[in-house]
Amino acid sequence: MRRWVPGLLLSLSLLTTACGGAGTPVRPSLTARQALSSSPEVVEFESPAVRLELFRDIARQSEQEAGQSAQGVALFPIIQGNEFVAAPGFESRADLLQPPDAGSSLQFVFDARTGDRWPEDRRESLQGLSEREAAELVARTLLALWDIQPEGAVQVDRAAGAPYAVAYVDGILRINPAFLYLASAYGPASMTAGLQ
Repeated sequence: MRRWVPGLLLSLSLLTTACGGAGTPVRPSLTARQALSSSPEVVEFESPAVRLELFRDIARQSEQEAGQSAQGVALFPIIQGNEFVAAPGFESRADLLQPPDAGSSLQFVFDARTGDRWPEDRRESLQGLSEREAAELVARTLLALWDIQPEGAVQVDRAAGAPYAVAYVDGILRINPAFLYLASAYGPASMTAGLQ
């Protein structure tokens, strides 16, 4: 019995490493910008660990871009005063599906003005939420983070394939649905992936 135990342990160790277990760094097949330009379905079917790493990359970029002119391609462009700038950044450990004040008085309109409608079917990769529900949580969190207090209802548009994650211009919040799948990789459902 003692002869095969070390061999079994070695085999299990090799199998775990080969399958992407502990000790193997996660290397996304896409860059963060490629993920945003992809269809949401492509991003949805990436592993939770890959989506989490892409989200962390976007968070790091958001902190680097914060306050700079958004005339180039910013991940979170907003109008601040009369300037088009990159919005304040957020930490890579931010859970954008947990708004700071669930009782906020913000009102949103999700009716599609043109084209893309927000899907209402629940997705496992969105922690059991629909895209529309995830979009509302992300919208509440980011508007609070950016200290934006609109006077009326905020129109929330679905911007699939946009080169940015979220943009806020003239009372319209445009959210790239691929970003929702990345943002949902962090949170209660992903705590085990975050430990890798």
